[in-house]
Amino acid sequence: MPEIILKNEILHAEKGERLSDILIKNGIFVDHPCAGKGICKKCTVLVDGKPELSCQYTVTADIEVTIPEKAEIFSETGITTAKSEMGNMCFALDIGTTTLALALISLDNNEVINTVTRTNPQKMYGADVISRIEYCRKSSHTELHRILIDEINSMIASLGCEKELPLFVSGNTTMLHLFWNVDPSGIGVAPYTPVFLEKQTFEGVEIGLKGVGRVESLPCISAFVGADIVAGLNCIEYPEKGKYNMLIDLGTNAEIALFTESEVVCTSAAAGPCFEGANISCGMSASDGAIYAYSKSGYKTVGNVVPKGICGTGLVDVIAELLGCEIDETGYMENEEIEIADGVSISQADVRQYQLAKSAVYSAIETLLKYKKITHNDVEKVCVSGGFSAKINIQNAVKTGLIPKDLENKCKAINNSSLLGTVGYACGTDKTASILKNSEYVDLSSINDFSQLFIENMMF
Repeated sequence: MPEIILKNEILHAEKGERLSDILIKNGIFVDHPCAGKGICKKCTVLVDGKPELSCQYTVTADIEVTIPEKAEIFSETGITTAKSEMGNMCFALDIGTTTLALALISLDNNEVINTVTRTNPQKMYGADVISRIEYCRKSSHTELHRILIDEINSMIASLGCEKELPLFVSGNTTMLHLFWNVDPSGIGVAPYTPVFLEKQTFEGVEIGLKGVGRVESLPCISAFVGADIVAGLNCIEYPEKGKYNMLIDLGTNAEIALFTESEVVCTSAAAGPCFEGANISCGMSASDGAIYAYSKSGYKTVGNVVPKGICGTGLVDVIAELLGCEIDETGYMENEEIEIADGVSISQADVRQYQLAKSAVYSAIETLLKYKKITHNDVEKVCVSGGFSAKINIQNAVKTGLIPKDLENKCKAINNSSLLGTVGYACGTDKTASILKNSEYVDLSSINDFSQLFIENMMF
């Protein structure tokens, strides 16, 4: 039986077993955004001093493996904390596909006392929900549940509470299934059927949580519009009469809601993991060294350190800057690769990936407006949410065709509307019954105009 020698331990493998499978089985984090297909190149480790893709490397003999240090994703909650503990408290948790955000709340004065954010450890099973669902179908959902609960327990412990507190939870439909230890496989294949959409309530001990009493998750609207959107709508004000507001939650799956006080029309667009940097050649999550802002005058990196790659907001800026000089309106680059910093470049394939993602979002926005027979003028405010939104340059998002030009001056970035809405829900603001009663999910695949719009909006 071959041995895998790591810095602090020795693992045993079956001959012919994939290195990535061994590492995952032993709880050792290596990023696998493409879920082991060997196309993202992000799971590189050193095997006997030589770089190898762990998802493609087969163990046949004893080897020494060096794992790159895990990079924590930078995430802003957008919540102001009070820092003064009161007697009656609870937790609010947002389970994002990429990041987790936990808030400790004083219910005596409806203030957030403290927050903590972490990378969702399920990233090692794929950057998007479909990759993780595929893993559940082929293997089991219980491992994804276990590592999620372990991370949440660590987050709760870091806040130093000495008594059990209630926990309120939001997240997309797949994340909530995995949180509750329910197999999400039905969401990944037609007719895309979740086991539940309603709010769930259990005791924390039933799913392995520590320091938590009663746990309640917010309800979902559909398989691909989850409690994160419901929570977001719970905290965003309604427009004036005769107008609409819009919530755009940007991530691996972009959810969009067009709403008034009496109706909610929503959809989801498969943007793919482009905004998370997963299928971009020098792409990375928003961790130390990621270029998050770029212009002719220079760039800014997370942690203000030497650049290692590009995260989603940086990609938007880079493409906006290169349009008209290095990139034409069709997305064609005369040079196959352009260096934007030492060792960091953007390729023709990267631009094509961005075109797919931005067209999916833009076309979904336009499809919802057409569905309701309204125009940009009928929209009062656009709230752009998700971890991607914290540093997004709206002007560049418009320039690259991610957001319609007529909505540019109506856009407002909200770092984490899901957590904000869950905090509000915990504090007694509950519009969820009205949201669910008045909501309608629009399946883009059933709208004839969407396919044509998607093709047209590929252009810059």
